[in-house]
Amino acid sequence: MTQLDGIVKPKTKRSKRFLESRAPKLTEDVKNAMIMKGGNTSETITQALKDIYSLKKPNAVLYKKKNITRPFEDSTSLEFFSKKTDCSLFLFGSHNKKRPNNLIFGRLFDFHVLDMIELGIEKYVSLSEIKISKCPEGTKPMLVFAGEAFDTDNEHKRLKSLLIDFFRGPTVSAVRLAGLEHVLHFTALDGKIYMRSYRSLLKKSGCRTPRIELEEIGPSLDLVLRRTHLASDDLYKTAHRQPKALKPKKKKNISHDTFGTKFGRLHMQKQDLTKLQTRKMKGLRKRRGGIVAEEEGQAPKVSKVES
Repeated sequence: MTQLDGIVKPKTKRSKRFLESRAPKLTEDVKNAMIMKGGNTSETITQALKDIYSLKKPNAVLYKKKNITRPFEDSTSLEFFSKKTDCSLFLFGSHNKKRPNNLIFGRLFDFHVLDMIELGIEKYVSLSEIKISKCPEGTKPMLVFAGEAFDTDNEHKRLKSLLIDFFRGPTVSAVRLAGLEHVLHFTALDGKIYMRSYRSLLKKSGCRTPRIELEEIGPSLDLVLRRTHLASDDLYKTAHRQPKALKPKKKKNISHDTFGTKFGRLHMQKQDLTKLQTRKMKGLRKRRGGIVAEEEGQAPKVSKVES
């Protein structure tokens, strides 16, 4: 590939296909995540990164080598790796005396860091410690958020949006009932965030609707919120902007109420009520002899009966 005046021109068909795959699209591809560890890590962090990678597969890249970087101080290495692997999400794990068992969730916009949120692990139960059958790889999870902080606090709102971006998986048009088997539950309570992973079991209930039971499969994390790096409102709004081609076209004379009921308005020409066809009844019919007389304005003739 050659670069002239900031424009990259491909020389081969392979490089052309590569540039087309990286080009902007109306419908985005599935967001990939890169998972990496810092220069110093603990056994808890290493295992937590592997378990989160198993939940995110196949839309994730796991770096096994250590990366000596500090995202909150210098994010150039993260931006370099994101451009290299075409990942818009990242998870960075580190461990030190000041911030033990540290996880940093983040996302990028146009290969630049948009926002980062630092979480500390206080309690951790891995996937291997819970001896139960797991969900298949690539299962799209159902995300549940509980707690008032996710609706009131600005940092928790951004964390909720970031976790949805990270774990949502591919966009699908329909899901069968048996495919709804993985549940990720996040609870915000007393300044902590509890992450739990469940498998939904469909049991017999004696009727058409099955009875649902939840079975914990791991991993289980008790997290505490630490540092945050949030994008400005203008940049956050720009990152959420949609192209005009994807915006739904407004249809005339169609409206919806608060419950989603669809209403339509019809425009008709003015009707002439004198030519309106009404229903005919037998009791209003006239006799044959009186029809001609009424048209001429005369009384109908009465025949005399001779005695």
